[in-house]
Amino acid sequence: MTTFKKLSLISSVFFLFYFGEIAVNIACGGEADPYDYYITYFHNNIQGDEYAPFAFNKMVSLYDDQEVKAESDVNSEDWAKNLNVKAQDVKQVMYQTDSATEVKLSAFNGNLNVLPDSLKNNTFLQAMARKKDLLQYYQFAKACEPLANVAFDLWDPKPRDTAAMQNKAQEALKFVSSTKDDFLKLRYAYQSARMSHYGGDYPMCKSTYEQYIKTAKGNSPVKGWALALYAGAVRKTGNPGQSAYLFSKVFNANPERRNQAYRNYYYTDAPADAALKYAKGDAEIANIWAINGFGNYDYDLKSLNKVYQLEPKSVINGVLLLREVNKLEEALIKSSDIAKVSYSYYFEEGRSSKYNDSLKAANLKHLLATKDFSLKLAKEKKYPEPDLGYVTAAYLSWIENKPDQGTLYLSNIKNSEKLSTRLRDQVRIVKLLLESSKIKKGATFNENELVASLKWLDEKRFAENPVAPKSDYYDSWGNADKRFTLTTRNFYQQILAPAYMSLGDTAKAALAMVKGDLKYKILSQNSLFKNMSYQTLSFWQRYLSPKSMQGLSNYKTKSGTEDMPGLLSKALNQLSNDDFYELYGTTYLRTHQYDKAVEMFSKISANYQYFSPQNWYAGDDNKLFANPFIETIKDYPKNYASSKTATTKRTFAQQMLRLQKLTLSDKKNAAYYYYKMANAIYQTGYYGNSWFLISYDWSSYDNFSKPKYNYDVDYKKAQTAKAWYLKARALSNDPDFKAKCTFMLAKCAQKQIILNAYPLSFSWYDKDDVKFKDFITANYNNPYFKELRLKYKQTPFYQKASGECSYLGDFIGK
Repeated sequence: MTTFKKLSLISSVFFLFYFGEIAVNIACGGEADPYDYYITYFHNNIQGDEYAPFAFNKMVSLYDDQEVKAESDVNSEDWAKNLNVKAQDVKQVMYQTDSATEVKLSAFNGNLNVLPDSLKNNTFLQAMARKKDLLQYYQFAKACEPLANVAFDLWDPKPRDTAAMQNKAQEALKFVSSTKDDFLKLRYAYQSARMSHYGGDYPMCKSTYEQYIKTAKGNSPVKGWALALYAGAVRKTGNPGQSAYLFSKVFNANPERRNQAYRNYYYTDAPADAALKYAKGDAEIANIWAINGFGNYDYDLKSLNKVYQLEPKSVINGVLLLREVNKLEEALIKSSDIAKVSYSYYFEEGRSSKYNDSLKAANLKHLLATKDFSLKLAKEKKYPEPDLGYVTAAYLSWIENKPDQGTLYLSNIKNSEKLSTRLRDQVRIVKLLLESSKIKKGATFNENELVASLKWLDEKRFAENPVAPKSDYYDSWGNADKRFTLTTRNFYQQILAPAYMSLGDTAKAALAMVKGDLKYKILSQNSLFKNMSYQTLSFWQRYLSPKSMQGLSNYKTKSGTEDMPGLLSKALNQLSNDDFYELYGTTYLRTHQYDKAVEMFSKISANYQYFSPQNWYAGDDNKLFANPFIETIKDYPKNYASSKTATTKRTFAQQMLRLQKLTLSDKKNAAYYYYKMANAIYQTGYYGNSWFLISYDWSSYDNFSKPKYNYDVDYKKAQTAKAWYLKARALSNDPDFKAKCTFMLAKCAQKQIILNAYPLSFSWYDKDDVKFKDFITANYNNPYFKELRLKYKQTPFYQKASGECSYLGDFIGK
């Protein structure tokens, strides 16, 4: 047989793999979350917010794009101080007026009576009414704004009016010469430098800065803004090293422009040495090393040691140390199999063990070096908060799985009350982690020792999440400021839930998963499934069995207690019972206990909407509806029901229970009942039209992954269907009926052949591929097709099936 002809034999298998996913939802996790792509318990802001944007995060250029100080506030305060007016009044006029008021202010001549009532008492406008030169500057600055702030439109790109900006630059210089007010003189010079820079006249920008701004008296923030313009002009005129150095000065002196200066430093593409040769004194050298440390996503103790050597009292040391700890977390804390965190969910698997081992050795080496630095920082006491070193060393010991050593380091902190609030909170988190180290695989632990700390963590995350969203969908975790939220979630789901799983208590693991998700004290809606993250929803819908659901039902009665079961159960009792009993009933469907399934579904509200997957190419509101009790020869295309004839989980359980009873009460027709039940179970599998009666998602990859969950015996293997087809065939004397059963048995056997072939090479169409050869051979040797041809060749069903099923046709003609 040619390769082309072999392809037709397996087309029934692979056609669905390539095209089936257009019909239903694909089961997959969320996209990588820039603030939640690795497990972290060490908060990156425990040394304050001054350098918060430069915390470690590989997925964004800055951890937070917002400057730590708003330029509008800094500028307003500078004006207010000079004029002895209210800063808020300055901000209102300069930054918070609408377009109509802007027009009136552009024509303002000092007459307050023409202004809206809301502005008549504005102290800044009153000052302008008294000082005509101040009013003149304000209107000049406003005239420059439209030239500088041109919004870029990809569909209608408009070039800047460079000629107009250069004219404004010259006009500003005239005002510099004519005004006697040093405050206004500086600001006119800044406007000139700004207009000439944006207008492309970089030599004029430089000369304006050097002549009028560089030597200006005072510490106005405008000098730093002008220095940034000068640094850009220096870069444009061919000196990237000096430009980088100048941007480092803006980075240090102007927090309202720090993020911008950081980016511009790297836009110069100058190596650190090129900037360092311009630095004067230890502070400037340390500042350049700090910027290089903030921009390095690889391990970098060199920058940290340089800064500490030059400026040991600088808070930058603490921020750089936190970056190294966060890098180690990303490298060494593995995401739990039952609660994968986004980025590692896609890329953690697939690394060879050799790569993992060598990488782990390098990571541990850096961990030890970072711990040594931490202890040095703690013992030398040059840093303002030296106990940060002991806390860091204790946490790294926890990562290293040396909790006793970590506890010893924490014992060196003699007065925790003197620590900053954030560091004191971090101490408590580290203590909780060290206590949790008693949770070892398969070993019992005193869970109640953790309750007090977990209640404290709950309150911390509730404070970060005061109001629950009213959306129908679970809101994302990604948020730069939700550190306690992630810590709490991670502890419940990455430490506590896996510990319970290792002890065989799946029910309590499920409780811990839900508890980790409930970040709001008061929920806007109480649906169980809508308050779960993807990870928790996946765990509940895949791992839980009737036994674990019974355990959860028992735990629901313990929410009033003050122990760990009470803490966990309280979370579950916040949520409605409908989703709970729907899942409970589904676990009984999976185990074919239809009487109990009916009992559970009867507890659900009458208007409850059972899960139906999306079909983007169908009617009935883009929903697919189950049709399990049909006879099919081909698996594809799937024959779904309409919304009016759909079978829900509840009606499915009722009908299967009726058929089960009939196999006992109507022995004469038992073969038919077993056959009908077998068809229904087959349709709830991966290839059927009713898979969503036992599964909550469907993926084209399901066909090529090993069975993992208890319901895979039906979803992937079709084992129960096979058993019932065998029983139906054995109870019947009708050759045509036996032919039907035998054909379906061949299809059930094919499912096992596919699973045994995993992982099938991507070159499965290659006739020389060993796996392909084995797969083809197994299909040709399907014992039930042999039996069908030998025993039932003369039946009407055989004639029909051999004409409709290309797989059977290829088998016959091989």
